[in-house]
Amino acid sequence: MSYLNMKDEELLKVVVELNILLADYHIYYQKLRSNHWNILGKNFFDLHVKFEELYTDARVKIDEIAERILTLRYHPMSKFSDYLQVSAIEEVEPLKADTEMVEETINDHKLLLKQMSKVIDIAEKIGDEGTIDLIGAYIRELEKSSWMLNAWNKDTKDSLKSNIVSVS
Repeated sequence: MSYLNMKDEELLKVVVELNILLADYHIYYQKLRSNHWNILGKNFFDLHVKFEELYTDARVKIDEIAERILTLRYHPMSKFSDYLQVSAIEEVEPLKADTEMVEETINDHKLLLKQMSKVIDIAEKIGDEGTIDLIGAYIRELEKSSWMLNAWNKDTKDSLKSNIVSVS
């Protein structure tokens, strides 16, 4: 019995993109764990906590993405070797400077956001509101995290764009 008002062949396109996002999140999650374990230096306390916050959030999203795939009546990808094959996010050497860890995390966010946009585009075409709602919230949260990490990585002399429009 189908409880969804969408055709399986339409859903399959969403599921494929969700599985890629699931793979991306698994690699991202492990990289955050590695950063959490391997951070050194003056920013240890700040970044150790921040990386834990990010990987805890990623762990929740991994489960929610897999459960969304199950809701759409498909099995989620679940082998790490498959994740490594399809993910746009790549494994890296774990030992690096704190600023490199943050910059790499921001770059991973770009890749996650790109994949999320693909999911949204396909879900919109078939009216998959559940997926659109789930991923839309992820986009908002990841953009905010990216802004915060980017601000952390700036010099205090840096500034944001200043294009204030006056209302007459």
